[in-house]
Amino acid sequence: MKFLSYIFSPIWKIWFVLCFVIPFLILFPIFYFALKTKRFSLVFKLKRFWARIISICSFLYPSISYQTKKYNLPKPCIIVSNHTSYLDIVFCPFYIDHTAVFMGKHELLKIPLFKYFFIYLDIPVNRKSITNAHKAFIDAGKKLDEELSLVIYPEGTISENGKLRPFKNGAFKLAIEKQVPIVPVVNLNNWQFLQNGGFFKSNGRPGIPKIYVGDPIFTKGMTEKDVDGLKEKVHIFTQERLNKFNGK
Repeated sequence: MKFLSYIFSPIWKIWFVLCFVIPFLILFPIFYFALKTKRFSLVFKLKRFWARIISICSFLYPSISYQTKKYNLPKPCIIVSNHTSYLDIVFCPFYIDHTAVFMGKHELLKIPLFKYFFIYLDIPVNRKSITNAHKAFIDAGKKLDEELSLVIYPEGTISENGKLRPFKNGAFKLAIEKQVPIVPVVNLNNWQFLQNGGFFKSNGRPGIPKIYVGDPIFTKGMTEKDVDGLKEKVHIFTQERLNKFNGK
């Protein structure tokens, strides 16, 4: 079985890359026009359409469940999620119902064509530079002022085995500063379908990724002294959902 997986996973991952890149190249002229003319709502709708093409063509059928019931996300809000796979980003438009901006590592600016998302809309972050990271969160605050929501992965990196890492303060401090809700999202098993960490050593296969969307946590009335408590609340919520999914 391991031998078959060793052979099948790279083949599937090559297919996934093709499903990702080819539609992007076809859609890029529309993306570029929408970005240049600041039609950000159109950009996000195109991302959703692109995500559906990727999902269908690569035989990935995400199942999204909600803590109480399906709801329209507050606008604006900060979507806070554990980071287990690049699929976490691909599937975001399936549960985010309005325009959202992604905060991502600054290395993405080096990718041809894809970099234009971060030039015109999304926010690159160089976590190794305190000055750059501070500027990125100032820019993020401006996006919230413009009624654009944010997607932030507070672990700061992708977990290769789905295990939750400590959260950084930025997302929670920003939510309190701007008095906007936090929406916690738990990626339960995305890493099992597209795993980070070595082309031949990591998982890659079709299937049913599962995502859990928590109820909004409203920050109205909170102050800076509540940052640690809010961060801990979301971290515990995420860990408990992962434990329940994994039968712990």
